[in-house]
Amino acid sequence: MSSIITRKDAESADADDLKSKSSSANKRSAAGAGADVGVDAAPKRSRFDVKDNKNGSPVDAMAASLSSTQIKLMMAHAQREIEERKRALSNLRDKDPLLASVPQIGMPVALATQALSKKPTPEDSEKAKKIAELQAQIRAKLTGNLANLIQQQPTAVAAAAAAAAQQQQERPKPLILDEEGRTVDKSGRTINIPTVTPTLKANIRAKKREVFQRQTTGPESSNSGSASTGQDDAVKYFDDRIALKPTVRNKRTLRFHEPGKFQQLAERMRMKSQLERLQNEISQIARKTGISSATKLALIAPKQDMPDDVPAMEWWDSVILSQDLQTVDEASGKISIRQTAISNLIEHPTQMKPPNEPLKPVYLPVFLTKKERKKLRRQNRREAWKEEQEKIRLGLAAPPEPKLRISNLMRVLGTDAVQDPTKIEAHVREQMAKRQKAHEDANNARKLTSEQKSEKKQRKLKEDTSCGVHVSVYRIRDLQDNQSKKFKVETNAKQLQMTGSVALFRDCCVVVVEGGPKQQKKYRRLMLHRIKWEEDLVKGNDGQDVANSCVLVWEGTSQRRHFGEIKFKIFPMEKMAREFFQKHQVEHYWDLAYSGAVLEASTDQQ
Repeated sequence: MSSIITRKDAESADADDLKSKSSSANKRSAAGAGADVGVDAAPKRSRFDVKDNKNGSPVDAMAASLSSTQIKLMMAHAQREIEERKRALSNLRDKDPLLASVPQIGMPVALATQALSKKPTPEDSEKAKKIAELQAQIRAKLTGNLANLIQQQPTAVAAAAAAAAQQQQERPKPLILDEEGRTVDKSGRTINIPTVTPTLKANIRAKKREVFQRQTTGPESSNSGSASTGQDDAVKYFDDRIALKPTVRNKRTLRFHEPGKFQQLAERMRMKSQLERLQNEISQIARKTGISSATKLALIAPKQDMPDDVPAMEWWDSVILSQDLQTVDEASGKISIRQTAISNLIEHPTQMKPPNEPLKPVYLPVFLTKKERKKLRRQNRREAWKEEQEKIRLGLAAPPEPKLRISNLMRVLGTDAVQDPTKIEAHVREQMAKRQKAHEDANNARKLTSEQKSEKKQRKLKEDTSCGVHVSVYRIRDLQDNQSKKFKVETNAKQLQMTGSVALFRDCCVVVVEGGPKQQKKYRRLMLHRIKWEEDLVKGNDGQDVANSCVLVWEGTSQRRHFGEIKFKIFPMEKMAREFFQKHQVEHYWDLAYSGAVLEASTDQQ
């Protein structure tokens, strides 16, 4: 608002200066000088001023007290501010397109010059009065020391005021807080400061946790009823199973060891080392004398399928004996026998089929020689050709086209080939390509798909084990740390569709495989020839490096399979390994393999 008033003052001051200059140039009288405000050194009074002073108007008295120099300085200062405002507005118009559409407020200089060139009229005097009133209003607003400074140094004060206003605009607004901690402005009104919403996941989780805690705990200023409700909700949703850490960390106290604790530990370690030394000495002496191998063999318990007790009388003797073996005939002094049960007839028992013999007879296939196979093929082809010729002769089938080739072209076609050889050659080549394509299509039709190939391979590997299962037991010195050999043993057994198990024990690893005769033949070649066991060196009982080995312990037939898919089992003790085989009712496999390992170890020591 102050800038607009100042602009009006400047325009009115310019108009007064122009009027005063024109009146002094034409040498007008006091009536024309009544409107000027200070062109000469001493201000002149007009009759209008006298009349107004007589009326006692305070506005005219204040306007009269200002000298022409002061008015000029004030007008120059106002004009400078107007120019600065214009520059600021022009900068804002360049930056903001909305301000560019606002029309500029100003008076053209030509109109002002034209208005001042006119002769003074009563209207000019009224304008002069209005100018004086505006100057008085400006003087009234600038009260206190600022007004005195303007009278003394108006130019310097104006520049300082402009600089202070610019600095005040550039400075940040002061933060004012009331008694309750709210942000207010200078007049005391509350200001709502926008809060920044967190964008990071951690900040969002922290905000949600804070809101949840505020909702669960509730405000402190709530009444007693709401506090009791909040406590009930907290008890309702409190899980006493979750252990909460105390807010204050408990100090750890010093815990002292009992006297003599470390002495006992040292004594125990010494006793343990002495016991190990004695055990090593005893084992070395036992190896030299052969007592250890005999002890191990004695510990191997043989399988006892039949009871040891013998019956008093067998079932076949009960038919001819009168009572029992203890009954004696008085006449002969021998065991009493029923004579009626003995005759000249011979009893032939019923012949039973062995369990491992197939129900249907197995016929061996007849293998022909190469010459016989060629002869048989030739006969079959000739019969098929004769049958085709009969169909052609009877009109049931169309005769085939002549089989043309480049070599027999002239012989088959004759004169036709001479007339247009290019056409005939193209026809022959087309026929040859057609025959080649038919041949390839027939081969592709007979070719097996990938599924059929895999099925055929599995069918060839699969064998009928309903009449009996072939079993092989292998003993390996060490198989625990050799991953490549373990992979070969397991993968080949799975590929051949064999079942079994691998027991890993120190100095005695037993491999049991079950399958058909063909499968056993392939697997036996793998274990005894294809895998080079001698390449690996293992630790013997005496600690020396010896070559690894694989031995076929036993092979035979069994009525059924005792294991599933082949798997590796590690046993730290011999008893656990035997219990595993006993669980599958084949503990004799382990007994055979382990007894051979014990004997082999004793021969190595000797």
